[in-house]
Amino acid sequence: MKIFAQHAGETERSSGRDVDLDLIQRALRRDPDAFRTIMRTHNQRLFRIARSVVRNDSVAEDVVQEAYARAFQHLQSFEGNSSIATWLYRIVLNEALDRLRKASRRPEIHLPPSGPQADILQFPNGIAIDDPEKTMAQRQILRMVEQAADELPDVYRLVFVARVIEGMSVEETAVLLEIKAETVRSRLHRARHLLRKQIDKQIGPLCLDAFPFAGKRCERLTANVMKRLSLE
Repeated sequence: MKIFAQHAGETERSSGRDVDLDLIQRALRRDPDAFRTIMRTHNQRLFRIARSVVRNDSVAEDVVQEAYARAFQHLQSFEGNSSIATWLYRIVLNEALDRLRKASRRPEIHLPPSGPQADILQFPNGIAIDDPEKTMAQRQILRMVEQAADELPDVYRLVFVARVIEGMSVEETAVLLEIKAETVRSRLHRARHLLRKQIDKQIGPLCLDAFPFAGKRCERLTANVMKRLSLE
């Protein structure tokens, strides 16, 4: 059974490499659809990786654009030893870190504040987007996690985003960050501990407003009672 699973995994990886190489070959022939496919497939992950480094939405977007430009200018350097994803992650990570280094050498230049328009985390499946209360609560939770992650030291934040937000494996994270798998595990453990502390600190005051009974829920109950009393 184990041998079969290993064989299936190798087949899947081989198929993925074939798809990657086909996309690269098409892009080298200047096929617009190939470029679109690459970007649409990796945009969100690359943005999250960049955002985890620079902690700023607009700067992260600029980092990803610049990384794409560099990658597409050097498509011929892609040899297929790794996936397109890993190749692009490394370019984005280097670009983001370089952006931080340049900013630190010029302290008079400050990164612009992040706008509220970008959500780093997606809503879980099944959220009722037609329920304003639930949608607002979900956004508050996601924003809280994002802010808490921003407070993590760099070495822990990068591992947390790669493993928890992106769902990358320990091995993939180790390759991306060029560290040992054991280091990934220990840093993730520490990141989760620090994140819990940060969220506990934020969530205390919010508990005073827990379980609100307003909006659609309040209106629905009121309407139902009025109907039963024949007072509509």
